[in-house]
Amino acid sequence: MRAPLAIAAVLRETNPSLGSVVQMLDAARGLAAHGHRVFVITRRSKEIARLCAEGGVKHLPLPLRFEFDVGSMRRLRLVAERRTLDIVHAYDGTAHAIALGALALGARFGLLVNRGHSFRLSRWSALKFRARRVRRIVAEAESIRRALISEAKVKPHTIEVVYAGVDLARFDPIRTSPAKVRAELGIPADALVVGQVGMRDWKGWKELLQAFPAVRADHPKVCLLLVACTSERQRLGVLELAREMGLAGAVCATLERRDIPDVLSACDVVVDASWAGTGISGTLREAMALGRPVVATTAGGNQELITDKVSGLLVPPREEGTLAAAISRLLRDRDLSTRVGAAARKVVRRRFTAEMRVGRLASLYRRVARTLR
Repeated sequence: MRAPLAIAAVLRETNPSLGSVVQMLDAARGLAAHGHRVFVITRRSKEIARLCAEGGVKHLPLPLRFEFDVGSMRRLRLVAERRTLDIVHAYDGTAHAIALGALALGARFGLLVNRGHSFRLSRWSALKFRARRVRRIVAEAESIRRALISEAKVKPHTIEVVYAGVDLARFDPIRTSPAKVRAELGIPADALVVGQVGMRDWKGWKELLQAFPAVRADHPKVCLLLVACTSERQRLGVLELAREMGLAGAVCATLERRDIPDVLSACDVVVDASWAGTGISGTLREAMALGRPVVATTAGGNQELITDKVSGLLVPPREEGTLAAAISRLLRDRDLSTRVGAAARKVVRRRFTAEMRVGRLASLYRRVARTLR
């Protein structure tokens, strides 16, 4: 039996609802279950510490204040020595810079860096990705890999595509309670619901809202559910905009929620209207795992997840009329909706599970660790 590795996952963020945190924790728990010694390093957080403990993972707090936080670099070097780390997987730019600093101060470990979105890299970030001490870049989509090569001039052999995964036990349609969400939000039981999770501008929520009157013209009982407003001010602003558009009572906007499986199950169609930044939308993967039909733009890596008219419908970014037509089609054609929902669930189970990601990461970590000997 191969010896276990000592692995540290480092991320500045501590919000357990964010995709990067979810993926980091899922991988850490999975690797620990496979017998590896796993440490999660974030800023101090009682909730992250609790989630780690529940998964058999040790949480180590570091300040991780900013990219040139020399104190955190020194502390990470000490952690690497005391815990005899084989691998450090940096999940964001701050962790990336601090891990490079720890190596420059004499630490010895294999550094892997995550890249989960497709925003254009700054000159400084591109330099970090090209750094000699970065053993591998873990790209969460082939589209991200191509962008790193063409835009950041990263050497292709240093990039590995490892798709993010879905925890199928959590996103199991049998275990969800869609009626509870509808009742809480005041959505009638007989209403059709179109939902999107993510309320930053580049997620396309404004375009979806602009498309919604055309959807409602075809389906008078449809409601739009917009989840994860960044503040109460934004939430109230969304509702005011909906009122000005004549959509009062037809649009529901919420702050971040922790019951995403229930929220997605409460939707008849799940949308990702992103026009920038996305790798492969986590919401799409999760909705597909639940068998929900999805409509997504062709931005980022969504085409690696969805086959148009087979496992979902794809539309060009920022084309509200095309987006509205695709949503209306799924709401109207229940046979098509059922078919693409079933096909979507099969796609996730075949290619995008959390367990598959753990296996691919473990294999990659071993290959990197061998180069250190």
